[in-house]
Amino acid sequence: MLRPTAKTVIPLPDYLLQIEFDNGEMKIFDVKPYIRGEWYSELANEEYFQSVSANGYTVEWANGQDVCPDELYYNSVNFST
Repeated sequence: MLRPTAKTVIPLPDYLLQIEFDNGEMKIFDVKPYIRGEWYSELANEEYFQSVSANGYTVEWANGQDVCPDELYYNSVNFST
């Protein structure tokens, strides 16, 4: 079975992402553990972090940072209103 893919993403405070997957699930992914090292450190800039988009597969930022789709789905928690 194929993993669900990111359909939409909304950046939230505290470096969280609200992601709607193509299977209808809505989940929250915490990006904070990724904001280290040269490649991901740019995400610490709040304005840049807010520019995230979904590409139909995963989430990504303009300079190429992304998160493995498996991590994105399996390391997120269910969203509850």
